[in-house]
Amino acid sequence: MIRVAVADDQTLIRLGLRVLLDAEPDLELVAEAVDGAEAIAAVREHRPDVVLMDIRMPGTDGIEALRAITADPALERTRVVMLTTFELDEYVFESLRAGASGFLIKDTDPAELLRAIRVVAAGESLLSPTITRRLITEFTAKPAGGNRPHPQLGTLTGREREIVALVAEGLSNEEIAERLVVSPATARTHVSRAMIKLHARDRAQLVVIAYQSGLARG
Repeated sequence: MIRVAVADDQTLIRLGLRVLLDAEPDLELVAEAVDGAEAIAAVREHRPDVVLMDIRMPGTDGIEALRAITADPALERTRVVMLTTFELDEYVFESLRAGASGFLIKDTDPAELLRAIRVVAAGESLLSPTITRRLITEFTAKPAGGNRPHPQLGTLTGREREIVALVAEGLSNEEIAERLVVSPATARTHVSRAMIKLHARDRAQLVVIAYQSGLARG
């Protein structure tokens, strides 16, 4: 059972998500919140697997709540997906830096939203090509020296560095395996080892680290 929490100040959004989740046998809505402060308290109490978090809420907004959740060692298994009205919301990049596992547009097709919850719960990330292009733009627009390599970058093997760069391109484990002519299990192992060495919560954070460290280029 995948445990889900929803944080959004719009009653209709919360109601719609509740109805959608209640119809799924493998998903359980364990908490709802109307702002970031409530979201933090609810997540600490219920320890959901996935949080659907509106970026813009009154008082404590979604990004502040995200930072509090990702900074809490007791919540390291909780994944946060940010809800946005537009995919290129100005806070998207800031959310990625703060540890978001991905993004969903509020008018996303219900079937796609349900798939997204399951994908994130399994440890994958939700980074669309548009979001990936934004990452490239953000980093290539910065002056030289604006980003520093991750302090643990030197612990990666050559193969792991190569695979982190492929993750930053948006490739799945299966696509990485095909590109490098290895088994999907081998690709998965390399990705997992890189995440452990770089202390990345998930693949989304691994993508951010790859760009910050110069492993991925636009």
